[in-house]
Amino acid sequence: MATVSVLNMQGNEVGTMDLNDAIFGVEVNEHLVHMAVVQQLANNRQGTQKAKTRSEVRGGGRKPWRQKGTGHARQGSIRAPQWTGGGVVFAPTPRDYSFKLNKKEKRAALKSALTSRVQENKFIVVDELKFDEIKTKKFAEVMKNLNVEKALVVLNDNDVNVVKSAANIPTIKTASTATINVFDILKYNTVVVTKAAVETIQEVYA
Repeated sequence: MATVSVLNMQGNEVGTMDLNDAIFGVEVNEHLVHMAVVQQLANNRQGTQKAKTRSEVRGGGRKPWRQKGTGHARQGSIRAPQWTGGGVVFAPTPRDYSFKLNKKEKRAALKSALTSRVQENKFIVVDELKFDEIKTKKFAEVMKNLNVEKALVVLNDNDVNVVKSAANIPTIKTASTATINVFDILKYNTVVVTKAAVETIQEVYA
């Protein structure tokens, strides 16, 4: 079992915590991590691009001139792709880019991402994150105390004061234990997790 320090909001060590090797000490599967990121990006694509093919463009029903004898190249329609205003050859159409990973693969990818952050010492456990009011300046101070700039902050419950205090800091993203994903873990340099959130993650994924 890996042991990490537990810090308070002032950045001081107030204890230690054992991390479950079944989640934070697995063998990192880079292929699954890559697939999880690709899946999330693909599933976020709108897929709403559209252009018209020659059969969809208005007009062009009549042959522009007779087949032979004009000196022009033969043409069947003024909406063929080589004409200005004609259709697009292989026009993009609306489509769904999403694909599925099974539950086991998703879990393995998430565990790999969390393990990599622990191995790189970019996994910070905080005893708690609590604010009496919504204050961006206070949240920024806490991040400075923890010596963190770009971070994913994982909370056990959706504390409105904490979430809204972090909302205006572009390099910080908050997430609950239910919404953490591989893409965010890798996108942000450091993962800051409350002690309660670590316990929940260990309960759910162990």
